[in-house]
Amino acid sequence: MTVKVLEALSRKLDEAEAPLRDLDAVYAGEQPLSFLSPEAREALGNRLRVLVANYPRLVVDSLSERLRVTGFTVDGRPLDEVWQAWQDAEFDDAHQVAHTEALTLGRSYVTVWADSTGAPSLTVESPHEVAVSRDPVTREVTAAAKRWREDGRARAMLFLPDRLFEYVSSARVPEGGVIPPEGWQHMRNRPNPLGVVPVVPFVNRGRLLDVEGVSEMVGVSDLTDAISKLLADLMVSSEFGSRPRRWVTGLEVKEEPRRDDQGNVVTDEDGEPLMVAVNPFGNEARRVWQSEDPDTEFGQFPSADLTGYESAVGMILQAISSVSGLPAHYLGVHGDQPASADAIRSAEASLVARCHARMRTFGPSWARVATLTAAVANGSRPRRVETVWANPETRTVAQEADAVTKLVQAGILPNEEALARLGYGPDQIETMRAASMRQALDRQITAPPTALPSGEEQ
Repeated sequence: MTVKVLEALSRKLDEAEAPLRDLDAVYAGEQPLSFLSPEAREALGNRLRVLVANYPRLVVDSLSERLRVTGFTVDGRPLDEVWQAWQDAEFDDAHQVAHTEALTLGRSYVTVWADSTGAPSLTVESPHEVAVSRDPVTREVTAAAKRWREDGRARAMLFLPDRLFEYVSSARVPEGGVIPPEGWQHMRNRPNPLGVVPVVPFVNRGRLLDVEGVSEMVGVSDLTDAISKLLADLMVSSEFGSRPRRWVTGLEVKEEPRRDDQGNVVTDEDGEPLMVAVNPFGNEARRVWQSEDPDTEFGQFPSADLTGYESAVGMILQAISSVSGLPAHYLGVHGDQPASADAIRSAEASLVARCHARMRTFGPSWARVATLTAAVANGSRPRRVETVWANPETRTVAQEADAVTKLVQAGILPNEEALARLGYGPDQIETMRAASMRQALDRQITAPPTALPSGEEQ
């Protein structure tokens, strides 16, 4: 029965591999030129390399770099043990990779388990290697499989709510070979004390039925192909049309026999020498064109005007800005930068709104990771875990501090909430709170004794 589940998930991995490879190529800027005509391809041959303006990667990275988890809380109290396991797993950087993969490929995964010492172990998994099956009603993960190559064979791990199973392929799989979905041999299994599948999906959800997620690059990939085509045309036009071409009339053209590399005269089928025109002006850098014939005229064709390409590229960049929510100064649509910090925040309003939307999407998944981490660490399962995010807005430290200070002075914000708005994590806030208490206690100890009113005895 478990082998059938593994085979089904293995086939699911095979079906998703081709679309995922295409998305990887788009993110890396390695997609082929889509709008180049067959005639142009034939004329250019292999002389034109792929010229790609990698705006899809900018769309993904602009979101990912603003999605930063700073802690977890339950009823306002920080989960110190979970955050310590987070830092031990070096997830300050790894969780950004999970966001990048989900925004690029539509989904990513985080596995929570225990290492050899029993401490929590967290790893980010790629959809190239991991697939899950869900309950059609509750959408809960009922099984997960990870598949990879090692020592010339394919290996797989099947995660179920009650047990974990390890498999190896019966046939050898060379590097770069296709892993067959069948032919798995059971190696060992172990119990799963967590009672749930320890693989948490991070799905960049689009519409209701997009259960496998959608890539953030979908809306801009075709527009990027159009810009790449325009840039390729621009380079070709600059090579063949931007340099001025000169002409001359009334000049006698002289010819001489063509010679091969050995200096021998080249002849045709009848033995007659093949004649070639001789450049009367030479190829020297300081050459002077002159003719003794008074009827000779010289002239120059106008060079190609390339400003049309700039207008076309600018129009498509505005479309990318509208579709992706990226501000114009990110794309270089306008040469000038925003005049003030308020102008920057106004321009980035759509991007910040997208960041908040992704926080709402990924927040429950990170809360589930924190719950599983606590279960591995001490057996507890805290409920209603909240993910604490850094502020995605672009604000200077002075502006943020000034705004928070005014809210504290007005009695609107408590000190701990003010520190959270300044970007401090729950553990940092707890450390600062303890330091403030020690500082207040030191002031009381070192303060001089208060003078008693006259007439009173000590």
